[in-house]
Amino acid sequence: MASASVAGKSKQSKSDPNRGDGPLATAPSDPNSSPAPLSRYESKKRRDWNTFLQYLRNQKPPLTLAGCRDNHVIEFLRYLDQFGKTKVHLIGCPYFGNLEPPAPCTCPLRQAWGSLNALIERLRSAYEEHGGRPESNPFAGGAVRVYLREVKEHQAKARGILYKKKKRKRPTTVTYKTVMASKEQGGTGTGTGGDGSGSAAQTTSTTTTSDAMEEAIEMRRQLQLDHEVLEKLQDAEKAKRELQQQEYFDTKLANDEHEKGIPF
Repeated sequence: MASASVAGKSKQSKSDPNRGDGPLATAPSDPNSSPAPLSRYESKKRRDWNTFLQYLRNQKPPLTLAGCRDNHVIEFLRYLDQFGKTKVHLIGCPYFGNLEPPAPCTCPLRQAWGSLNALIERLRSAYEEHGGRPESNPFAGGAVRVYLREVKEHQAKARGILYKKKKRKRPTTVTYKTVMASKEQGGTGTGTGGDGSGSAAQTTSTTTTSDAMEEAIEMRRQLQLDHEVLEKLQDAEKAKRELQQQEYFDTKLANDEHEKGIPF
């Protein structure tokens, strides 16, 4: 009996992972220490990653991460539309293209393009953090980028948000060649004529550079204005979603109290 007890203690001591001499031993944790809190971005990235994995497991048949392709990512984005809070007017809706419709309509709610774009960026980063190769990242596929661009354009038209596109003018290349030819011509000239042509070329170069700088400044100012308008729209949309969520919770709380028979 004594030998069996000793053998049992010896076997228990070898298999106990909390002992310092075992092969699975770990350092004792400090009860006073707490793990560093995750940032808001990291928390959202972890939540989105777990949601996507759960979506793959719920498919019939279940999908594995190794077999995931960009078409599965697009199906996941469409699946999330049922939880969206952004009103996207249909083509037949009288408020199609109206930024601030005067009355509610029956058009569906969708995930906003900005939310989907940020979601894909987080999932692409999480995929590589979990050992995925960048060249096989399904969240960075060309089909996903095309889908996001189509969602952006469709929602912009449906909600009346205009994204201005300006064609870049490149007069500098032609002017540079002209200036160089003028300088060479002025350098080979003799006397006052050579200096005059060189001065004219320098004047043309200065004028063209000034015009290009003014165009660049104007373009940058316009982009800044567009960015400010977009930020205001996003803030208004966020405030609207928060208000709807608060109304939903208030209504649910009132219904629960009514069912329990608690007087108001």
